[in-house]
Amino acid sequence: MNAILALENGTWFQGVSAGAAGETTGEVVFNTSMTGYQEILTDPSYAGQIVTMTAPQIGNYGVAGADTESDQPQVAGFVMRDASPVSSNWRATGTLRDYLVRHHIVAISDVDTRALTRALRSSGVMRGIIATGSVDPAVLVERARRVPQMEGSDLVKDVTTKEAYDFETALADAVTDASFGLPPLRRAKRALKVAAYDFGIKTNILRRLAAHGCQVRVFPASTPASEVMAWQPDGIFLSNGPGDPAAVTYAIDNIKKLAEGTTPMFGICLGHQLMGLALGAKTYKLKFGHRGGNHPVKQLDTGAIEITSQNHGFAVAPDSLPATTRVTHLNLYDGTIEGLRHINKPIFSVQYHPEASPGPHDADYLFQEFLDEMEKN
Repeated sequence: MNAILALENGTWFQGVSAGAAGETTGEVVFNTSMTGYQEILTDPSYAGQIVTMTAPQIGNYGVAGADTESDQPQVAGFVMRDASPVSSNWRATGTLRDYLVRHHIVAISDVDTRALTRALRSSGVMRGIIATGSVDPAVLVERARRVPQMEGSDLVKDVTTKEAYDFETALADAVTDASFGLPPLRRAKRALKVAAYDFGIKTNILRRLAAHGCQVRVFPASTPASEVMAWQPDGIFLSNGPGDPAAVTYAIDNIKKLAEGTTPMFGICLGHQLMGLALGAKTYKLKFGHRGGNHPVKQLDTGAIEITSQNHGFAVAPDSLPATTRVTHLNLYDGTIEGLRHINKPIFSVQYHPEASPGPHDADYLFQEFLDEMEKN
């Protein structure tokens, strides 16, 4: 079946349907990861986005139950150059196409993803639409222009858990392989209670916290700070998630209240941006964002370079930082802020994903730093 991807600037690409039949809209972005398409598909941070994979062939190792970051795909749509019709891997439980069809994800293949990526890099990410069957590209372009902008959109409310739950109880099967082949640098001296705000949390973050010896309770994004503190946590974790951080005002307000205390706090991705806003900084939208498993980041304290996994379209504005914070990490591609730390409180965050999945494990030490702060406190 034919399919078309149309962008708001009038550009359109003809291809072949590679998933469910139908139509879908979202912000069109690109990811430079060579592997990990299933983790990308199921990462809640991609809610509302049509993801383009720059690697030329996708789907060659199929899909596996252990590789999901949430209970279902979260992307709005999926774009590929060459969708492999077969899955060649001993872990595979099915093909990528069948997986996309089963979960009603509209996808397109046989697209010149190099040209599409160049367009997104030059003009910035754009709203778009994928439609299957016989459709008029001009009509699709007009529909793409009516898609809501990502700026000002609170997508967290659509992906957060509805009720609090204990990770060890609710996801015991996932914890059995908590390290995913990567033993933790060390485990906590005792079971540390971590209250994790779910703004769209990835399962591997929970796995890594559990692997380091933490007892994790996951709370809905709008849970009042007082309710979280009533559980008497040793530490507070702020998760990744989708949308514009400035629109998640209820989370910012809660983080402000939590930051008044002395409980250690660790944020990743959207959690990093929300922490920055709560401490008095501002955020802004990047032209085309950082998405992939090959982004170099410099630790300013040591000079060490980490290769990191990233997925974000917003960043903390450096000229807005309050005097109470300092920058700990910088992106070597464009100099954007990748890490922050409060100068006199055990509060820190990073823009990238130290839990990887997909991506390198260079930054897993950050979980140990979180342990250090909790045990010290």
